[in-house]
Amino acid sequence: MSRIGKLPIVLPASGVTATLDGRRLMVSGPKGELTLHLPDKVKLLQQDGRLVVERLSDADEARAQHGLVRSLVNNMVIGVSQGFSRQLEINGIGYRVSGGGQQIELQIGLSHPVVYKAPAGVTLAVDKNVITVSGIDKQLVGQTAAEIRALKKPEPYKGKGIKYVGEQILRKAGKTGK
Repeated sequence: MSRIGKLPIVLPASGVTATLDGRRLMVSGPKGELTLHLPDKVKLLQQDGRLVVERLSDADEARAQHGLVRSLVNNMVIGVSQGFSRQLEINGIGYRVSGGGQQIELQIGLSHPVVYKAPAGVTLAVDKNVITVSGIDKQLVGQTAAEIRALKKPEPYKGKGIKYVGEQILRKAGKTGK
């Protein structure tokens, strides 16, 4: 039995509801609504304000999907009730970011400013040199943050570039003179 998969998912009392329609799960809450199509190898039971994921067999594929589906459903419940966010930090002389909402403009050492448009469901906020990516879909928030970071990854000599807040950049020693 999967240690993750067997844990029940408690629906918060703050207006989060889960609706199961065949193989489709819809979770709605104060921040929005998310949908997931359940795989054939697992089933979802709703009891006493909790969701329980059970696998239908002991096949390898069912065992693999058991914990995965539980984690996806739990992330949906957290997303519609609290939301997710990632923070990125821009380091470098002359590196700037402006804008917010659905679009930001980055000046990151290239000959032109880079305009990044966020996908639907993701909001971008800028505070000095920190970009906050937030939304209700954990995968989409993480993917958006990774795409912004990929525009100018931090380099190992001076640490210039875009990095996650709290990320440790391994530094290399520069050239040494004789």
